[in-house]
Amino acid sequence: MAELIKIYRQNPHPRAIEKVVNSLKNGGLVIYPTDTVYALGCDVKNLKAMQYLAQLKGEKLERANLAFICHDLSDLSTYTAQLSSTTFKILKKYLPGPYTFILPSNKALPRPFKKRKTVGVRIPKHAVVLEIVKQLGNPILTTSIHDEDAIIEYTTDPDVIFDDWGSRVDIVIDSGFGGNIPSTVIDACQEPPVVIRSGAGEFN
Repeated sequence: MAELIKIYRQNPHPRAIEKVVNSLKNGGLVIYPTDTVYALGCDVKNLKAMQYLAQLKGEKLERANLAFICHDLSDLSTYTAQLSSTTFKILKKYLPGPYTFILPSNKALPRPFKKRKTVGVRIPKHAVVLEIVKQLGNPILTTSIHDEDAIIEYTTDPDVIFDDWGSRVDIVIDSGFGGNIPSTVIDACQEPPVVIRSGAGEFN
């Protein structure tokens, strides 16, 4: 059964962050807040954890539509090909924020994704997840938490998330109610970039 951990967005407690980071390093799956919806993630360096995450989505890992949560632009560049100055300026303008950017990848992607030519990356504007990624030392592989209700697409209440997911993950972080609008997804592999899903962030 998962552990429900309260971590406040303002000044996240170091011991709580450390507990989450240790769980991720040991192959745990964690549900955490972002600046949009609550998300499920694992360490991108743990193959078994990534396979389990994909299994929970009902997909094969190599084909799963997943993104990397990064701490900053430098962290992001670990897995992306060299970006044009125009693209970099766009990323600097909108990140951190409620956006997922599709970018050309490089050969440093984890083994299951080696054949992919693109990578989805996020830098949420949320202190809790950014501190987790910073302390972990590498990105988190992530997917949004969907509600089983046909009308409500995303679960916003961490207590409800815990009830629904507690038997399948290791930690659920409670940072208060989350949002119910996902990130805006932008294909930045071309210039100018193209919005492929409108979400919480405006892009112009």
